[in-house]
Amino acid sequence: MQQGVTLDGRSGGDAALDALFASALAAAGPQDAGPHAAVEFARRQGADAPAPGRGRTARYLETLATLGAADVALARVVEPQLDALAILAECPDPIDLVGIGADSDSTWGVFAAEGPGVRLTAVPDARGWTLSGTKPWCSLAGDLSHALVTAHVELPDGASERRLFAVALQRGGVIVHPEAWVSRGMPTVPSGPVDFDAVPAVPVGAPGWYLERDGFEWGGIGVAACWFGGAVGVARRVLDAAGRRDDDLGALHAGRCAAALFAARSVLAAAASRIDAAGMGRDEARELAQGVRSVVRGACETVLREAAHALGPAPLALDAAYAARVADLELYLLQDHGARDELRLGRMLVERARREAGAVAPGVEGGIR
Repeated sequence: MQQGVTLDGRSGGDAALDALFASALAAAGPQDAGPHAAVEFARRQGADAPAPGRGRTARYLETLATLGAADVALARVVEPQLDALAILAECPDPIDLVGIGADSDSTWGVFAAEGPGVRLTAVPDARGWTLSGTKPWCSLAGDLSHALVTAHVELPDGASERRLFAVALQRGGVIVHPEAWVSRGMPTVPSGPVDFDAVPAVPVGAPGWYLERDGFEWGGIGVAACWFGGAVGVARRVLDAAGRRDDDLGALHAGRCAAALFAARSVLAAAASRIDAAGMGRDEARELAQGVRSVVRGACETVLREAAHALGPAPLALDAAYAARVADLELYLLQDHGARDELRLGRMLVERARREAGAVAPGVEGGIR
């Protein structure tokens, strides 16, 4: 039976992706298992999985989608490991990873979120850089060896700019707050804040490089591939139920799921081809990434809605694995900001159209706002 997730929907499946699916199920373990097996699985995947933008982007996305179809939380653990390794490989400047004890056995997180009332600052000293302050949304910080972390660097005029740093997590000065994580989705991937107290760190790229590099957008598409895989797992349950019940309503829900996933699969495949073709400008890259994420998020929300109508409350109340998949996926999808991100996409398109036209046509500005 085909279990791996391909972007071209090819018949006959893919033996390597099917094997990956099986190994992912084994690594995920029972729902109450801790994250250690998943973290080790992520480390192993980092040694083998392709990176985006190097001619095998479709395979990179298929890998993440297959992991999401097997277990959403596991995909959530693997994706930042692959993202971190891709960032390190993309960086044009030397990185003193030896200085923080990082090597091929390291397990990585990527902590780049900002939050109200907290701030992480990087300060240079005679020995290099140190990090102090609080960083929110640090997934598995207590279980990983290292992380790539964005921090604010103060400028002489009182302003600041964000810069990426690599830091060892299992050392003094790092205080993780797993007690802050009370989510019913992703309970095995605690993502609470972390306090840093003068923790040594090494810079990764110049100030601003992290947010401006090409791979920043590709990482966001990788997350969408995880969402897509998670929705594939839900849709398979809907199709199975429709086949057993043999009623028109079940077939209707299965068809709606299939149509939504066809759209998601299509934009992911198109994005992979465009990324590997290279030559994309920054504006086009941002538009592509947000467009893909918005389409995939909408498709996943459609699948979750159709599944709820098709299956009713029973699997959510009585099937631990299915209930976990739905809760995990619902939370994971909130990494996209919905209408706010769609508005951002629209503004990018409008701004580009204005630049290309050289002027705003009468009546256009007021009609799009």
